[in-house]
Amino acid sequence: MTISSSLDRRGLMLVLSSPSGAGKSSIARNLLSSDPKLTLSVSMTTRERRPSEIDGTHYHFTDKEAFIMNRDAGQLLEWAEVHGNYYGTPFAPVQEAMEQGRDMLFDVDWQGALQMFDAARADIVSIFILPPSMAELRSRLIRRAEDSEEVIEKRLQNSITEMRHWNEYDYVVINEDLQQAVAEVKAILTAERLRRDRRVGIHSFVDELLGVS
Repeated sequence: MTISSSLDRRGLMLVLSSPSGAGKSSIARNLLSSDPKLTLSVSMTTRERRPSEIDGTHYHFTDKEAFIMNRDAGQLLEWAEVHGNYYGTPFAPVQEAMEQGRDMLFDVDWQGALQMFDAARADIVSIFILPPSMAELRSRLIRRAEDSEEVIEKRLQNSITEMRHWNEYDYVVINEDLQQAVAEVKAILTAERLRRDRRVGIHSFVDELLGVS
């Protein structure tokens, strides 16, 4: 038995949530570009595609009828209605990745996260990203220049409700400086990958070390 085979582990689900503009998508991009063991779970959504987004890469953009059909057929791990649009996570690719020991990254809101907790809590590492202040949150939404003033105000109002769920997550990271926030999330991910209960071959490895037959 080799060390690598004896220490195989089941993949984990890394869930990032935050109010719009707090930086979870930027953190996710940094993680994905630097960690080949991490794969983005691409959600379905019924909202309009932004100019900077690519269908199939950022989201699977679809219409409401198709989304509801997938939801009612039990093909979504989680789903939610946010800002008048539907979002959801297809279940099949997540299940396949977990069985192969690959880690999946989820950029979801608190409603989706709570549904995932109900479905697979032991496999999930959840992190809530907070902004350093409401003033900075507003400034980031304005600088993004992808939403109307009316939409920005709606997102700011909804952020209050969203942030009230911070204490339902395993970890909290305050994104004042992006690189520091990314470093903190990486540290969390590294530690969670090394947890005893995720390493499915650790018992056999230790038995071999101790000469237990």
